[in-house]
Amino acid sequence: MYEGPVQNLIDELGRLPGVGPKSAQRLAFHLLQVERIDAERLAKAILSAAQDITFCSRCFNVSEGELCRICRDPKRTDDVLCVVAEPKDVQAIEKTGEFRGRYHVLGGLIVPIDGITPDKLHIAELVRRLGEEQVTEVVIALNPTVDGETTASYLRRQLQTLGLSVTRIASGLPVGGDLEYADQVTLGRAFAGRTSMG
Repeated sequence: MYEGPVQNLIDELGRLPGVGPKSAQRLAFHLLQVERIDAERLAKAILSAAQDITFCSRCFNVSEGELCRICRDPKRTDDVLCVVAEPKDVQAIEKTGEFRGRYHVLGGLIVPIDGITPDKLHIAELVRRLGEEQVTEVVIALNPTVDGETTASYLRRQLQTLGLSVTRIASGLPVGGDLEYADQVTLGRAFAGRTSMG
């Protein structure tokens, strides 16, 4: 244990996801060694994010206003809606440059053991949106984990009565991956999603 402000800094850094006690200590001592102007810039960035960033009232992506930049973009197509778990998933898909539709961020995945049930996510808002907007296809882009599969199955059941096309992004082996290291689910998906080579 360190004294006062140093221990407070370590404790606060340790509350961040993925930061254990040793990493928190290492980060704290790094911050104590940087120039004061750099530490102030970091503190201002954190405060600005906490004060100025909110969630889009339409899709629940991060936003600086009522609507995020994607919901405000008139060049996006309105008939395809991609459902993701977190705002970081939107950014991952946007980096590909392959999707030009709109998004809906659930705010997590269904994990009953942790008390995360469908009513804790933005699923009711998704269903309401689909009733109000001209969407013809919903693309489910959730991680291929147990929780992702549970959530995808739940969504499929909820959406099948709406008369929409419900699709799922393909999953399988990553480029550069080795067959011998692939798990059974990934390898099975790779075979199920195989495409013609012409």
